[in-house]
Amino acid sequence: MKGKYLLGGLFMAIIGAAIALFAYTTIIDKPVPVTVQDSSMAGNQGISQALLTSFQAQEGQVDFTYAAEQTVHAVVNIHTKTMVNQPSNPILEYFYGNRGNRPQEVQGIGSGCIISPDGYIITNNHVIEDADNIEVKLNDNRVFTAQLVGRDPSTDLALLKIKADNLAYLKYGDSDKLRVGEWVLAVGNPFNLTSTVTAGIISAKGRNLQLINSDYSIESYIQTDAALNPGNSGGALVDTKGLLLGITSAIYSPSGAYAGNSFAIPVSIVKKVIDDLRQYGTVQRAIIGIKMNEVTQDDADKQNLTELKGAIIREIINGGAAAEANLKVNDIITKVDGNDVDSPSELQEQIGKHRPGDKTMVTYFRNGKENTVQVTLKNIAGNTNVVTKGMGVDEIFGSRFESLSSSDKRSYNLGSGVRIADVGDGIFKEMGLKRGTIITSINGKKVNSSDDIRQAVGSDESSLRSIEGITPDGRIFSYKFGN
Repeated sequence: MKGKYLLGGLFMAIIGAAIALFAYTTIIDKPVPVTVQDSSMAGNQGISQALLTSFQAQEGQVDFTYAAEQTVHAVVNIHTKTMVNQPSNPILEYFYGNRGNRPQEVQGIGSGCIISPDGYIITNNHVIEDADNIEVKLNDNRVFTAQLVGRDPSTDLALLKIKADNLAYLKYGDSDKLRVGEWVLAVGNPFNLTSTVTAGIISAKGRNLQLINSDYSIESYIQTDAALNPGNSGGALVDTKGLLLGITSAIYSPSGAYAGNSFAIPVSIVKKVIDDLRQYGTVQRAIIGIKMNEVTQDDADKQNLTELKGAIIREIINGGAAAEANLKVNDIITKVDGNDVDSPSELQEQIGKHRPGDKTMVTYFRNGKENTVQVTLKNIAGNTNVVTKGMGVDEIFGSRFESLSSSDKRSYNLGSGVRIADVGDGIFKEMGLKRGTIITSINGKKVNSSDDIRQAVGSDESSLRSIEGITPDGRIFSYKFGN
């Protein structure tokens, strides 16, 4: 009898195991179908293919190998060498006399993106600024000395050229169509590690980090969570097709290493700046002629806007493009050429894609009503002329200058001052002044802008009789010339 019960129990166990196996193979081991209602279909019935595709991608089916293969051979390693004079030591000079400053070689690293088979390379301006020698190492370990074609501190971009042919290169994508949540890859050389690929998503667009000290800076960064570290600057941000979306430029970090947020200059700005540098040697800067701010709740209420988006005009520059188009103070600009403008940085990005003389359609709200007007953009000088290298409208004796911010003046305890943004051939270069030097007075007159310098020295270099300021390493200087 006992054996009969045992046999029965064994039989029931086998049956239970068979049922469990059947359930596992038919239900648990197979993907569970997900039904998503598509509101675009009648009666909210059916499955949204786009949402299903998105769900599947999140399940790990996104393949980055193609994008990586298309990119790594077009991203280069950049090495720079700069001779820097060491600051003087007054204590040592007191005991041992002035033995002269001994220049010291400083080396730097970064990344760059090949954009043509004949060797044009994009990088960040901060990677190569003040470099005496620029060396480019390709992914196949070939090394070239690079020529600087041009650079634009206002966007932190620079263009290099090496003598080579049949190079792998990146094709431009469309950063305007980017959406938050899309997958991207960052390719560069962090810590001098060649051809490093990291992945992430678009976290935000139109970020203004206020990293660039320039009167005409354009900052509208793409924010991602792709890991970047020192050496990545100038590298590529690409989509899953391997198309260039931006130039990796900065990280937001308390330690100097990657901490979750990285930033890239959108290709909508990159393409225009690089085309200008190739064609003219300098950037054709388009100006709309306004000063603007973020839209506040009070601003939106006055215009009956339901969202805090756009850029509100706080000041109209006399004779500028906006003034001629009859734009007014307190107008809120929401679109340029049909592209949404959610912030002042996005307005800068849209205008930055254009050259002086271009006509743009600007949509704005005034007195609660939406209007659209055609605006003919101008250059810094207030006209539509093309500027070539060496005749920049913001240059004085070959050098360019930028006004100091209020925080800069507080940091240096200054009441006036203008920073040298770029040093070209002319008297300032002959004097040995470097980029970053702050000039506080010329010919005994305090200066706060490029116009102040022009008024102080006129158009003749020989009229320069005295100059005072602060060197980039913090030393105060004062020079006098002639009688």
